[in-house]
Amino acid sequence: MQAEILVITCGAIARELVRIRTLNNWDHIEFQCLPAGLHNTPEDIPAAVKAKIESQASGYQKVFVAYADCGTAGKLDKVLDEYGIERIPGAHCYQFFTGNEKFNDIADSEPGTFYLTDFLARHFERLVIKGLKLDQRPQLIPYIFGNYKRVLYLAQTDSEELQAMARSHANFLGLEYDYCYTSDQPLSLVLEPALGPTTHHQKALPL
Repeated sequence: MQAEILVITCGAIARELVRIRTLNNWDHIEFQCLPAGLHNTPEDIPAAVKAKIESQASGYQKVFVAYADCGTAGKLDKVLDEYGIERIPGAHCYQFFTGNEKFNDIADSEPGTFYLTDFLARHFERLVIKGLKLDQRPQLIPYIFGNYKRVLYLAQTDSEELQAMARSHANFLGLEYDYCYTSDQPLSLVLEPALGPTTHHQKALPL
């Protein structure tokens, strides 16, 4: 039996989404993940999401996109408007991991903050060090991160191992380290209105 709702999402939040689905007994939901590495080239996200909609949406009653704007400068919204598909509100994932109000307070308290999540703490070497070629050209670190003052680890799980990794990443970048435990609750609250009972307010999806 096919699920009712297809959620197209970034691989960076796949673990959290699976936990939330299990917690809420959302058995009517199925996930299709896009590579987290797209965040290094956000201009490619809209086309990747569009391709996933075209290839995977057939047969579902609803499609939801579990991305924020994620650096696409509104271009992702233009794609989603073609199909009448909703996404998670906000500019980036850090907002829905903390909730908008709390994130705004955090950002205002220190604008020069580089954020880590569980996923980024776990895959920092691949996505940041190698993704930005800092392993080959460490002299770029002060140029890329010179305007940052701290690393803030927004933790979805209470993992001492990930905390140690995040602290090590801050040391690598030469930045101060802070920690904030968020849990999955803020993201779950954002998703609940969209992933509850199926609605039929979308335009026709591709066959």
